[in-house]
Amino acid sequence: MRFKNTFLPVQNSLQSHGLLLDLSRPIVMGILNATPDSFYNQGRGSALSDLLYSAEKMIADGATILDIGGASTKPGVARINPSVEANRVLPLIKELHDAFPKVWLSIDTYHSQVAIEAVNAGVSIINDVSSGRFDSSMLEVVAQLKVPYIAMHMQGTPETMQINPQYEDVVYDVGAALKETVNRCHQLGILDIIIDPGFGFGKTVEQNFKLLQNMHSLRILGKPILAGISRKSMICKTLSLTPDEALNGTTALHMIALQQGASILRVHDVREAMQAIKLFETLQMAD
Repeated sequence: MRFKNTFLPVQNSLQSHGLLLDLSRPIVMGILNATPDSFYNQGRGSALSDLLYSAEKMIADGATILDIGGASTKPGVARINPSVEANRVLPLIKELHDAFPKVWLSIDTYHSQVAIEAVNAGVSIINDVSSGRFDSSMLEVVAQLKVPYIAMHMQGTPETMQINPQYEDVVYDVGAALKETVNRCHQLGILDIIIDPGFGFGKTVEQNFKLLQNMHSLRILGKPILAGISRKSMICKTLSLTPDEALNGTTALHMIALQQGASILRVHDVREAMQAIKLFETLQMAD
């Protein structure tokens, strides 16, 4: 079963505390991991000074959003205490907001208390891998904070999500789950929503590729789509590479994601993602 195979009009702008995010053309979200155990950098460059340097470079390379995370969500990892997470991210958020007040900052968290503190420190978007499932207060908090919300699909939890994930139809099932989340958000008054199909979160390699191949069908929800493919296992396992070696594969799949209607690429490598967008837009103009 599939959703209708067509590109539908989607929301092309978001607002947050006086900032306007233009999504009429694809943009890049740069990943800043303030964690000692992320799947890619394994803690390398997670000191505050290193992260500030990385952020400045990402902005110079063209990133519109910086996504700040203080808790790893790689397969098998246990969830951490929100106070530990807050201590990792708040100093970075404050420094970045002071240095780059017009840059969109996103907090990658499933804890509502961390979301509150992050927004108070200067964050403009809440990026929740659990779509409100891990913290029953999250959606109500987002509604109160009046900031855009990124809702991601995940089957299970980080601890269990890669233990034999099963779907009747991964494309339809993911779309139906995201539709339910969007409806819950609308009921609470959250209208500025980005949807993320959750590549690598409770999906096999085959399921990830099937989802990517049919990602355009999610446009039926009328929300911008975020594609988080950068250096993930669907690339590494297919090509027998480490994440350090997966940039070329990432760029190849970024072009597919753009063709499938992605509005936002969430990436480790901003410069290369911006190049993919430029090539994609040049291709579109050739029609």
